[in-house]
Amino acid sequence: MELLRKRLEQRLAGLPVALAVELPSGTRVGAAPAPLGLRLRDRGALLALASGQVGRVGAAIVEGRVDFEGSVRDLMATAAALLPSSPVATSVHWWARAMARLRSSALHTQARDAHQVQFHYDLSDDFYALWLDPRRVYSCAYYPRPDMTLAQAQEAKLDHICRKLALRPGERFLDIGAGWGALLLFAAEHYGVQALGITLSRHQHAWVQQLIDARGLQGRVEIRLCDYRQLPPGQVFDKVASVGMVEHVGRAQLQAYCATVHGLLRPGGLLLNHGISAASVSDAQLGAGMGDFVEKYIFPGGELLHVSTMLHALARSGLEMVDTENLRPHYARTLWAWSDALEGQLAQAGRVLAAQIGDAARAASVLRAYRLYLAGSAMGFERGWMALHQILAQRPDGNVATGSMRGAQSDYPFNRQYIYAGTRQA
Repeated sequence: MELLRKRLEQRLAGLPVALAVELPSGTRVGAAPAPLGLRLRDRGALLALASGQVGRVGAAIVEGRVDFEGSVRDLMATAAALLPSSPVATSVHWWARAMARLRSSALHTQARDAHQVQFHYDLSDDFYALWLDPRRVYSCAYYPRPDMTLAQAQEAKLDHICRKLALRPGERFLDIGAGWGALLLFAAEHYGVQALGITLSRHQHAWVQQLIDARGLQGRVEIRLCDYRQLPPGQVFDKVASVGMVEHVGRAQLQAYCATVHGLLRPGGLLLNHGISAASVSDAQLGAGMGDFVEKYIFPGGELLHVSTMLHALARSGLEMVDTENLRPHYARTLWAWSDALEGQLAQAGRVLAAQIGDAARAASVLRAYRLYLAGSAMGFERGWMALHQILAQRPDGNVATGSMRGAQSDYPFNRQYIYAGTRQA
């Protein structure tokens, strides 16, 4: 224990935020007074902190084995400074990749994917409503202007996607993983498309159906509770969007997923795939216990893949990438906005979760997990440990005369001006 204490004291020197730590013995080390404090209740938590395994420290906080006082922003700045090295792995042995693929195959059956999605998204609609924007857009916002509010940036993101897809009135539009319906309804109401959304979340399905009925969009917008693998193979769409869903597909199913999307898209049609990507070209999860934390408490079965892996899978399925945009800093700002909103309503969030879960202690643990998840993810995007890529791809129709530019073979004009010019079409 004395050796661990000395190692910890060395790690505490020079932190960006002064930190006071109370050891399981009651001994205090570090700064006094300090804006940030940790109270360790067992030796395992001490070992994790002394070795810079910040994900394990986070797990101990969730489980009540570590208490912290201070802001989550200060906590994350301290966590980053305590890391022994970059959490982004640069190489992974072939056997580790093989084991990860076997694990991915077991995780991503249709039944398990439904359970894993519902574990997260069906937690509590009222809880998410506390810190999301009014449309409940649960994905990276887009800030073309620095003075935008979260709500404005989320609407800008919805419009950005619709413009990239060059949506036109009457087109058949598929939203894979429709969430609480923001993109689905926005595309129908502002671009006049015939829209179908699918989700595995029962809560989200019910919410979107209520919105469709309330807005009189029956016949123009449909929401289905189903897996992407359950869509009829003969059903074809002009444009397809997948926003924040590919993270749930899994590496073992990625090629089949891309082939499925190819089959759902008409020749000449466009796909917009918006998803979090790993910084590691080996597709490894974040180190220092951070990837394990997210897997256990937030997104069971979630897998992040490098953008090159996604591009390779799209190309193998016959989809041609025509534009790719990295929105990484935009997601950092989005996550900080969510984190700040949650931090400002902790008491209400606790009450909402307790009412939904029926167990105050369990609710408090879930709230601690989400506080760390939102702030930790914001830190990860800021520091480049993860990225967010929007990939626009086409299914070429084989006709060199298709499109506004000879050889385009799709609706894509092979310039970016069309995204920014003009006004909404409906």
